[in-house]
This record gives sequence, structure tokens and C-alpha cells, in this order.
Amino acid sequence: MDLNLQQFLLMILPLILAITLHEAAHAYAARHFGDRTAEQLGRLTLNPIAHIDPVGTILVPLVLFAGSMAAGGAGFLFGWAKPVPIITRNFKNVRTGMRMTALAGPLSNLAMMFAWTLIAVLVQFVPPQFQEAVSGMCRYGIMINAALFVLNMLPILPLDGGRVLDTFLPAKYSYQFNKIEPYGIWIVLILFVTGLLGKILFPAMLLLVLLCYMLIGGI
Repeated sequence: MDLNLQQFLLMILPLILAITLHEAAHAYAARHFGDRTAEQLGRLTLNPIAHIDPVGTILVPLVLFAGSMAAGGAGFLFGWAKPVPIITRNFKNVRTGMRMTALAGPLSNLAMMFAWTLIAVLVQFVPPQFQEAVSGMCRYGIMINAALFVLNMLPILPLDGGRVLDTFLPAKYSYQFNKIEPYGIWIVLILFVTGLLGKILFPAMLLLVLLCYMLIGGI
């Protein structure tokens, strides 16, 4: 992906919404299933400021953008928000509560992906001078949320997919599986550096993006 300042600015809103609403969804689901920790700490809100991580939400995207500029515009944006604090013993049913709380984040990205698709359909009603910018924002909204959905559903702790998988494992296997968590991010980083992560994510992400463009073209 070639990045320039205009494209970077168009990505900002979809990226911030994608990663902050993802965390807000975790907080809402946790409260629903009995854990009010996130609510008590002010994380039960749609205000992005409450979920922004100075490093993951601001510094990393800026560094990646600067690096892409230095490389002639070739690059991508990525980031994360502050994880929502969860105390699993507060759940009425620990396994169900953890499973649904973990799923809430990726499902919010899936919902946002389709929301950007709907906006792309309705862009024809936007004043002509803004249509190109809104269309570009919709494209990035679709791609970013598709990527985050697929990435977070990988069955690796501490990703959401790993949390979901853990809720289905018998106790002795869950204990062994949780030993991987301290190394999970390193596993993801190694997969990314070696190019394997892209090969794993791209087919599923492409299917989701193509589905959105089929919907845009078919409505």
C-alpha cells in the first residue's frame, strides 16, 4: 500500500474507531456478563480518549507512517488500544462470560466493516466535493476492520481468538495453553517479520473485503 499524507489522514478516523470501539465492546460485554471492572475504571464508554494507548494508538501509527514516507510511500498502518481490564471471577459463568467478552471485540470490527460498507453505498448522497474523501475513508474502514477481525480471531493468546479457544478447552489443556500467553505477542511478531502472518491473514481478509465490495455493487 502506498501511503501519502492525504491517505494517512483518511485512515485516522477508521483506525481510531476500529481499535477503540473494539475495546469498548469488550467492556460492554464484560458488564453484561457480570464483571463491572471496566465500568468502574471509566472504560465503559464510546469516547475514544478513554481507550487510547499513547504508544499503540498514536506513536506506532505515526512511526509506521514516517517509515513509509522514508521508503517512498510503501507501507501500512497498524495500532492498538489499551486492553480492557477484566476480572473473570466476577462473571456469573466464567467460561461463557470470557468467551462472549472476547468475541465482542472482533464482532465489533465486523459490524464496523459493514457500517463502512453501508456508508459507501450512501456516499452518492454526500455533497460532490466530499464524495472522494468519504469514499476513501470507507475503503480504509472496510480494510482496517476486516484485518483486525481476522487478526484478533487467530487462536493465539492473548488475542481474542485465543481467549475464545481457551473457553472450550478442558481444564488441564487450558492450563497448558495459557503457558503460551507470555510469548503470544512474540509469536505474532515473528509471523509478521517472516511474512507468514500476511499469508495467513490475507485470504480471509480478502474474502471479507470482496464481500463488502459485492454488497456495494449489488445495492
